Amino acid sequence: MGNILLFALIVGLASALVLIPFTKRNNASKEDKKPISGAVITSLIIAIPSVFAFYYLSNLDMNLSSLWLFSIIITAAGALFASGKERMIKGVLFAGSLIIGIYFLTAGIFNADEKFKHAKMEEQVEIKAFDEKETPASVPPQFARNKMKKAFGQVPNTSYYELGNLQIQKVNGEFVYIAPVEFSGFFKWWNGDETPGYFTLSATDSSANPKFMKTEMVYTPSSYFNKKIERHIRMNYPKHIFYGDVQLEIDDNGKPYYIRSYGEFVSARNGFTVKGVVVVDPKSGNTKDYSLNDVPEFIDGSVSPEAVSLQNSYFGNYVHGFWNSKFGKSDVKLPSDEGTEANVSPIFDKNGDMYYFTDFTSPKAGVDSMLGYSLTNSRTGQATYYTGNLEESYMDSQGALQIIEKKFIEKKWHGEMPVLYNFYGEASWLTPVLDSNGFLQNYFIVSAANPEISVYGTTPNQALKQYKTALQKGGSTVDGNSKAEEKQVTGTVVRVYKEKSGDYTIISFLLDNRQSYVISSENNALAIYLQVGDKVNVNYLETGESFLPVNTMVIEGLE
Repeated sequence: MGNILLFALIVGLASALVLIPFTKRNNASKEDKKPISGAVITSLIIAIPSVFAFYYLSNLDMNLSSLWLFSIIITAAGALFASGKERMIKGVLFAGSLIIGIYFLTAGIFNADEKFKHAKMEEQVEIKAFDEKETPASVPPQFARNKMKKAFGQVPNTSYYELGNLQIQKVNGEFVYIAPVEFSGFFKWWNGDETPGYFTLSATDSSANPKFMKTEMVYTPSSYFNKKIERHIRMNYPKHIFYGDVQLEIDDNGKPYYIRSYGEFVSARNGFTVKGVVVVDPKSGNTKDYSLNDVPEFIDGSVSPEAVSLQNSYFGNYVHGFWNSKFGKSDVKLPSDEGTEANVSPIFDKNGDMYYFTDFTSPKAGVDSMLGYSLTNSRTGQATYYTGNLEESYMDSQGALQIIEKKFIEKKWHGEMPVLYNFYGEASWLTPVLDSNGFLQNYFIVSAANPEISVYGTTPNQALKQYKTALQKGGSTVDGNSKAEEKQVTGTVVRVYKEKSGDYTIISFLLDNRQSYVISSENNALAIYLQVGDKVNVNYLETGESFLPVNTMVIEGLE
């Protein structure tokens, strides 16, 4: 609080000195030629509370550059009230502040190249093939939020609170959604003083139930006055430049912390590049800031999704400067707005590191072709842009969502959180499908290069199993490691399991060599007649998985 009071006092005093005319007009009346001390005091009484109220309510950084608009108004009024040489001097101050204001207002036109330089990404062709043994974070946030709301009865004094913002992270090696319990209004905060805890829910298992974790939090986004977390951070770091909302992060012991990304302007209070993160203990209010290189291990999202979305915009729009982004649009690529957090989607790699995914599309209306996609490390901010196979045209996320909408048009289901994976060497969109009430119905996979190849299943693994067989029929490479070898085996069927999938049947069977295989009736219609004791000749791919995908199969006695 002392920082903002001192800042308001200095600004108020400087404003009073500029506003009050010290040179008396020759034609002024005796009443107007009173001592100026009263006017100075009056100006201070008005200016200091006004500056304090503005910065206290807005949480704006207290750097001198933040006063540019205020200085234009004050110097203009000061020049207007003054006369003679004093008016000339204050007129110069007004002209200077006006020039600075114009510079700040037009900086976005002239620093586009610098923004692109800050946002430039390393370029590669394709991400590595997805290891099927790893489980993607595939539970959509809307579904997770619905489940948490239904479990809200676990919260004590339920009427005082509501569910806060949802975010994903890794806790003790597991991918989970986290959502704090927030106050539902001013009087609830006044009576409650602190929130009781947060919810956690698996981001990989749609059948899991939310758990309420009890822990007292005093400094929160829904608190008021100095207990409001954004204001508490600003009071401790008056000159930091913040970008993005505060987010809740949980350490491996279950202790919550609020974090917020900070950085610097590209130039003239325009643009942003992230440099570090402020971490706050919501119970005690203790704060500490870290550079990106020193962020604690448990924090996954030290770079805010809003900052990543901004960098994606710089990279896609300003490849040839500002004016090209508005008119010619040569080589311009627009980042998608289908992400789950500030237009980006958090995903995890095989090592458990979190990245923000974004696909880029053409600025031309009506085109759903993807120009590439980016992955940004959520801890370091390092980004990689993937062009995809330049010999093929990939469908963007909007195109994948449209396919889902048409596929389930009668049921009025829709897709959410489309993410591009490399399944078996094929660029593929994995998208959870929800009904009109936000409940999860299935998982839809569609090839980005061959949209006619698509499947859906009740779980990601079931959908992947069907996707293998669909790719076989479509002539694509079914290869989780890009090195699968086609082999042949002859044996006797020991066990058979059949399950319906849309218009076809998936047949899983075990041979007497103790190895399991899988094939779809879409590829081999006679496979539905397979039974225990049949002798078969199988051509399959050695992918190293528990169920090996079958290319062709001959059942002795049927063919």
